[in-house]
Amino acid sequence: MKGIIKRLVVITVVTGLTWFGLTAQGEAKTIKVGAAINMTGPASTWGQYHAKGQQDYFRYVNDVKGGVAGRRIEMILVDTGYKVPEAVAAVRKFAVQDQVDMIATWGAGEGLAAKPIIQQYKIPTLNFSTSWEILEAPIDFMYLPFGSYRMDCYAVIDYIRTIHKGKTRPRIGLLTYNNAYGRSIHQPTRDYAARQQVDIVAIEEFPPKTVDLSTELLRLKQKGAEYVFMQMLPATIITTFKSADRIGYSPQFFGTWTSTDPDFFKMGKGLIRDRLNMQFPGGLPSDNTAGIKLMKELWNRYRTVDKFDAAYWEGVVIGMIMERAFIRAQQTYKEVNRDTINRAMESFRNENFDGLVPNITYTQKDHGASFKARMVRVREDGAFVPLTNFYTPGKEKIKLIK
Repeated sequence: MKGIIKRLVVITVVTGLTWFGLTAQGEAKTIKVGAAINMTGPASTWGQYHAKGQQDYFRYVNDVKGGVAGRRIEMILVDTGYKVPEAVAAVRKFAVQDQVDMIATWGAGEGLAAKPIIQQYKIPTLNFSTSWEILEAPIDFMYLPFGSYRMDCYAVIDYIRTIHKGKTRPRIGLLTYNNAYGRSIHQPTRDYAARQQVDIVAIEEFPPKTVDLSTELLRLKQKGAEYVFMQMLPATIITTFKSADRIGYSPQFFGTWTSTDPDFFKMGKGLIRDRLNMQFPGGLPSDNTAGIKLMKELWNRYRTVDKFDAAYWEGVVIGMIMERAFIRAQQTYKEVNRDTINRAMESFRNENFDGLVPNITYTQKDHGASFKARMVRVREDGAFVPLTNFYTPGKEKIKLIK
């Protein structure tokens, strides 16, 4: 454990004049947020931009809004290296040593492993990964920022059924990592497909470090998969496209909202070719909402990014949800701490975030945030083009956007 703690990289972000807990307004206790994020391991580009988005939003709250009721937000960032033991050690440190008020955890496996500690110390926690397993009972203190991967599965199947031509049933193959993240789409996809007259013809899973997926794709091709639904990180999607070209396989490719990062477009030149569709439950530049205008203000103010990025977007969303909980805790209970933040979160009812994310509801029995999805086309130039309206999978009819 000592070796793990030694490797923790801690970055504290507090904007403004702070000296031994004293500010220009006198003694002011900060609101502490612990963030255990993958900054150097596989998919670290995602983690880095998650952290940047969350940091920039907290800086904005501190710089422009003067914090929350005069209290500044302090973010303690720990690099987990995409390793479960590192994440568990970080969460324990947040709980015991740093005495944080709220936590952000990152991957599916990390969130699941840290869950007992979070519940032991009763710290409200938002997980960047929307793995539905995180909200398996007991759900206490664990929250998702928007619909889980279960929603992605339903949304993709609904869309495939809508666009499918011919009298035969759609034939879908799954291509995923062999870890908690990859397997998070297996059960929901199988269960939902069985109810929707869709055939899952094969499931191919592989280790994250695999550099050639020709064999897996060849098996999907032989099974007649017309659509390939992927749950993998962006770099591996590029590997998938290379391998598909190598064996002459041209299905329609689908992914969850984690399918892209800034490196994806750099590595994917000539390979993406506008052949990736994904579920993305957020605001896009083309929406021109107040939430998008806020993101642009963050770009211009802090120069962290200069165009829309899905990972940065989620970091901002996580920051916004946390800030809303802090404000609600202060307004309702006149203090901001673990208990009041958690009670404030569970009071969210159709909370509006200016179109940056679907309206959020949390209750004591449901911490899933929302169940609104939409499909988008990922362009090689980095643009995200809406293919549908927002819809509730399984309940609302899809409206295709041409």
